[in-house]
Amino acid sequence: MKAFHELHAGNLRRGDLREEIDSKGYVLIRELLPRHAVQSVLADVTSILSDASWLTPESDPLERIPKAGVAFGDPDPIFKSVYQQVFNLESFHALPHQTALRKVMQMLVGDQILVHPKPIGRLIFPNCDRLVVHAHQDYEFMGGDPEFYTVWIPLHDCPVDMGPLRILEGSHRFGVQQHQRENLHVPEIPIDAAAGDDWVGGTVNAGDVLIFHSLTVHAASPNASDRMRISLDCRFQDAHRVLNPSNLVFSGESGKSWEKTYAGWQSDNLKFYWKSIPLTFNPSKAELERLAETAESQSARTKYARIVNQLA
Repeated sequence: MKAFHELHAGNLRRGDLREEIDSKGYVLIRELLPRHAVQSVLADVTSILSDASWLTPESDPLERIPKAGVAFGDPDPIFKSVYQQVFNLESFHALPHQTALRKVMQMLVGDQILVHPKPIGRLIFPNCDRLVVHAHQDYEFMGGDPEFYTVWIPLHDCPVDMGPLRILEGSHRFGVQQHQRENLHVPEIPIDAAAGDDWVGGTVNAGDVLIFHSLTVHAASPNASDRMRISLDCRFQDAHRVLNPSNLVFSGESGKSWEKTYAGWQSDNLKFYWKSIPLTFNPSKAELERLAETAESQSARTKYARIVNQLA
């Protein structure tokens, strides 16, 4: 596998960023985020994992060494309960709003950026094949306008044996690629069917960010280490482009809400920040209201009604 091509945060220019994304579908920027900011989020996350008895008590939680025989992942109920505590962390939501990252994303999408408000945490146990994220495009899951970007942020140094992301270079040029769904919890692109150039990868450290287009095919490598891999991924777009409104709300039956997420926060600065930005939804609110009445199944009608209520 080829090594990532990389840029350094101290020497960034808009033209270089644009050329990397346009030609390769990704850009790896070294040392963009302050390490202390990333490590602070890691400390908050590992404190939760330690309290949940996922980590060995003989080691510092920051070492991320799991107890023998412990390995949880979506859709395990235990995983969902602990993950919700991670998602509720104020520091977890604040990291994508770091000034240095916002400036880079403004170079790519324009001054009026929208940070999608639902970052995703990856809590990946070692040597557990069922938890490996296989090849896919983020557009498959997010919808809206395909001109958005994912930022992958490891919360600690992530050498190759710990399973950092790998990228199928140039795959964004091939449009939306077919994902298999049958008998799969998460749709994926068969590795031998993915269109693109060469797979690239390598070590990504705390403070580095890996940015890629929504149509760029990517996958995790197996975590063959003895520690958990913990990362955060978030999404950015030009706020003038259409947005799938499900990216702002909780449309499932779990009872999640922004009010519950915000309950323990110390600051109001990032609460419902997107409501002050004029956004265009696809489907529109009017279309969602119609679907809440006319969708074929009761479960679909209920889901659309939940989205409408949360957009109010």
